[in-house]
Amino acid sequence: MKCPFCSHADTQVVETRISEDGGFIRRRRQCASCQKRFTTYERPDVTFPSIVKKDGRRIEYERAKLLASMKLALRKRPVSTEQVDGAVERIEEKLLMQGVRELPSARLGELVMRELKKLDKVAYVRFASVYRSFEDIDEFKTLVDEVRR
Repeated sequence: MKCPFCSHADTQVVETRISEDGGFIRRRRQCASCQKRFTTYERPDVTFPSIVKKDGRRIEYERAKLLASMKLALRKRPVSTEQVDGAVERIEEKLLMQGVRELPSARLGELVMRELKKLDKVAYVRFASVYRSFEDIDEFKTLVDEVRR
């Protein structure tokens, strides 16, 4: 594998770990040229459903986009990268288990909210406030009251 820092083609696997659920393999690699280390993930190549937006557009599912939106909600919160990766894995597993070719973006949003609620209540409220597009403070208050229970 090519080094992301110096583009040297010779890298060595220093450590290999299998995820708890066996869904992917995490490898730590070291470049033979610059000696820097980096992480790679090996997972099965599968086809995820297309996401149908509210306006009817269809887009390909992008793991990076899902991860970015979750990280934004979790910004400055005490949640580890491993926990976030686990949540994304569970979401992707549910997407694959549904066995559909298309999935409404609202359904994907609900899956994300369910995982965020387990990880961090503040992140859940942050994501929900943007995702649900609250029109007034009462809707926001209802969500916060729901989380407190």
